[in-house]
Amino acid sequence: MEPRIGRKDENLARSVALVERAAAGGAALVVLPELANTGYVFESRAEAFALAEPVPNGPSTQAWIEVARRCNTLIVAGIAERDGERLYNAAVVVGPTGWLGTYRKLHLWGDEHLFFEAGDKGLPLFHTPWGRLGVVICYDGWFPEVYRLLAMQGADVVAMPTNWVPMAGQPAGSPAMANTLAMASAHSNALNIVCANRTGTERGQPFIGQSLIVDAQGWPVAGPAAEGGEDLVLTAQLDLRATRQARQLNAFNHVLRDRRDDVYDPMLGTGWPLPRH
Repeated sequence: MEPRIGRKDENLARSVALVERAAAGGAALVVLPELANTGYVFESRAEAFALAEPVPNGPSTQAWIEVARRCNTLIVAGIAERDGERLYNAAVVVGPTGWLGTYRKLHLWGDEHLFFEAGDKGLPLFHTPWGRLGVVICYDGWFPEVYRLLAMQGADVVAMPTNWVPMAGQPAGSPAMANTLAMASAHSNALNIVCANRTGTERGQPFIGQSLIVDAQGWPVAGPAAEGGEDLVLTAQLDLRATRQARQLNAFNHVLRDRRDDVYDPMLGTGWPLPRH
């Protein structure tokens, strides 16, 4: 999907059509990009504030609730959330029964610091008829602690609305760093990760596309999608029974129980300074 900056009605209509298309193909969970209804590259906080909406009573969340109910599907959609005078880069989780909750991006990227507050709701886990769902947004995926904390809560699937951009220094022909990180995090935590990235160029900022779905073994089961184009729906079947079994690597090893928290958890609490180089 290629959201157009400021064209909320058009973006929302396109997102609803894509949800309908995915649901018609049997999708139980549909993930839309980061800031799917507004676009990403705001010129000012005033512009971001004008485009942001309250959750869950704003028009975008209500439209997604309606299509989720009509299509009997779960939707995770990126949105600029307005809470009083505060703005958050957020993702709403809605389903056939209505609004299930909101995740607020913990790790802001670049100019997002000029517009948004850092997330203050932690890493909630959503219990759904389709499994235990966690949510992260874009740059959150650069922090392995995020996935580990969700895995330790029992997450089966992590939905990632994202707006990945080109990374400096990437060798030609190599996989996108974002995809590599998603695969590694899925494997090391036995999590399915569903990454929905936008496409196009907005106010001079290109986005790389390459959405993908990674299974709990760490292998792509759909995608990466092409870098260009829009209105592409990737689908995959995820086996939650196999997901939970995947954490038992062999007769001796379990990817979560083998954590040496007796060693490194106390070290993480020492507040030691970063090493000098």
